[in-house]
Amino acid sequence: MDFTPTTEQAAARDLAAQIFGDLSTPERLARLGGATDSELWKALTDAGLVGAVEETGLLGLVLMLEEQGRTTAQVPFAVHCVYGLLAVAAHGSEEQRKRLLPGPREGSAVVTGAFSGRAGVEVSTTDEPGRARLTGAVPWVPWLRDATHVLVAVRDEAASAAHSLWMMRTADTRCEPVELTAPWSAGRLVLDGAAAERIGGPAAYEEVRAVARTAFAGLQAGVCAGSLARAVAHTNQREQFGMALAAKQGVQLRAAEAHMDVEAIRVTAYEAAWRHDEGLAYRNQALTASWWASEGGRRVVHTGQHLHGGAGADLDHPVHRHFLWGRQMDGYLGGGPEILEELGGLLAAPEVRAEGERV
Repeated sequence: MDFTPTTEQAAARDLAAQIFGDLSTPERLARLGGATDSELWKALTDAGLVGAVEETGLLGLVLMLEEQGRTTAQVPFAVHCVYGLLAVAAHGSEEQRKRLLPGPREGSAVVTGAFSGRAGVEVSTTDEPGRARLTGAVPWVPWLRDATHVLVAVRDEAASAAHSLWMMRTADTRCEPVELTAPWSAGRLVLDGAAAERIGGPAAYEEVRAVARTAFAGLQAGVCAGSLARAVAHTNQREQFGMALAAKQGVQLRAAEAHMDVEAIRVTAYEAAWRHDEGLAYRNQALTASWWASEGGRRVVHTGQHLHGGAGADLDHPVHRHFLWGRQMDGYLGGGPEILEELGGLLAAPEVRAEGERV
């Protein structure tokens, strides 16, 4: 394994770090409230970072998302790349790639994904192959209020483990605003015979889900690194009884444990992304990264807030944003016990894959 980024991946990461650092400041985030940063999104698309994801691969995306997480920048970067660019590029037909990818590449179209396991969505087939109409609702979809398209995962009730993927325009759906723990522009997706087209075959769902888990683990690594960096700066500056808080052994132990969690999230996300880009099986690694991002991530953002003392309880303090994002990511990834149960099932069961599946 070699996680050393290529020249292109390193350049994309460094440019992303510069743009996020310049525009996603605590003062700017405070003014935004719960709104998406449209100026930042334009800067990312104008710089070619969104469209570059197809060339930099999943590891390149993880590196850029790590930089986003450090600043908790309010843009739909992860969902757009995972459920839009990478999903269509990997599983769409040649005709779908030509028609659906130009908008997301340049940022004029924004894609998100409705992958809730509790979604009650039904598919009504039409006379046109690969086309259908969807009816039902998905309780909450991240960044739905910004999206022009949504990729919906629909479970086959006759085969509980099987899912199909359907792309549709949000103009054909209804979005009811939903407030989440983190200030993501989310919504409840309501479908009433909405026109949709199928993306990929039987293997597409598990592959896209594994890519999403890896990408969001990378984002969580950045969120946690940003939280810990703020805590380290605070405890070095804050004095108690004539000495910096960072000099106290208890503080050092908490920070050291948080650092180890951050590194575990990062390295497992890197491994899953590297295996994906190398064409190797990576589903187990994606679940491992998700587990660390969920369990370790929750510990880190609690530590970051705790080490700020009373200031950490201030809802307007920048470290509180990391806390909210970390807890939101924990829920979005599925929660540690659920992830561990799925991983255990994969490790214990005989290897059975759908045709064409490599995860």
